[in-house]
Amino acid sequence: MFRIGGELGVRRLGFGAMRLPTGPGPAREASIAVARRAVELGVTLIDTAHLYGWGANEELLAEALHPYPDGLLIATKVGVAPPDPPHDVAICGRPDFLRDQVEQGLRRLRVERLELLQLHRIDPAVPLADQLGALRELQVEGKIGHLGLSEVTVAELEAARQIIDVASVQNRYSMLDREHEAVLDACAAAGIAFLPWRPVHLAASAATAEIAAVAAELGATAAQVSLAWLLHRSPVVLPIPGTGSISHLEENVAAAELRLSDDQWRRLDRLQPR
Repeated sequence: MFRIGGELGVRRLGFGAMRLPTGPGPAREASIAVARRAVELGVTLIDTAHLYGWGANEELLAEALHPYPDGLLIATKVGVAPPDPPHDVAICGRPDFLRDQVEQGLRRLRVERLELLQLHRIDPAVPLADQLGALRELQVEGKIGHLGLSEVTVAELEAARQIIDVASVQNRYSMLDREHEAVLDACAAAGIAFLPWRPVHLAASAATAEIAAVAAELGATAAQVSLAWLLHRSPVVLPIPGTGSISHLEENVAAAELRLSDDQWRRLDRLQPR
C-alpha cells in the first residue's frame, strides 16, 4: 500500500489502460471485461489519459466501472493536442487548453473531481508557472485533488515543486531501461509516487538469460520478475503494466506476490544497461 500525496491509498501494482481497444464491437466488450477483472483482482490504481483515444479511453473506463467502487483511483493526464492537419500531435500547455481538457475529463469519467491529474508533458513554449498555475487553480476550485507530472527531469521536478505539491511522477522506467534513475531517486527522497510506464521492457540481449534464470527459480515469467524487481526497487514505485488480455492481466497482478531473494536481487540489479 502506498499513499499518493499522503492521502490516496492504493495497492502498489496498478493497471495502465492505454492498450485497451475502445472501438465498438467485441473488442470493446473485451476491454470492459479486462477493466472489470482488474478491479476484481484488487487493482486500485488505473492510469489513463486524454491522449488515449482523445478521451475514448476515459469513456471506456467510465462505462466499465462507474459508479466507481470505494478506494479505486483513476488517474488521468492532460496536455497533448490531437492532430489537426497539416499539424501533428503536439504538446500544449496553454492554460485555456489544459482547463478544457480537465473539464472534458471530468465529464468523460463522470466525476466531480479528478483525484490525480498529471501533466502529460511540460510544454517548452509556455512558462512552467503558467501551466502549473492553471492546474493549481483548478485544484483550488475542487476539480483536481492531487497533481503529478510525466516525463520530467530532476531539474524540472525541482522547479515544479516550487509551484505545486507534486504527488506523482510518471516516467519511462524498467529493469533494463533506467534512463530516469535520478528522477526515481529524487521521488524516493521526497516521498513522491513514481509510476513507471512501459515497466516491462525485456530487450533481446544477454541480460534476458539472467532474467529467465531467476524466473525459473521462482516458477514465474520474465515479465513477472521484471515487475517484482520494480516493486523491490523502491517503496515509492507503483508499476502500471497494461494489457488487453485477461490472462496477461492476471499474470501481471500475481507478480505482486513474488519475493526476490537478496541474491536474485543482486543478479538482476547488475543487469542495468551500460
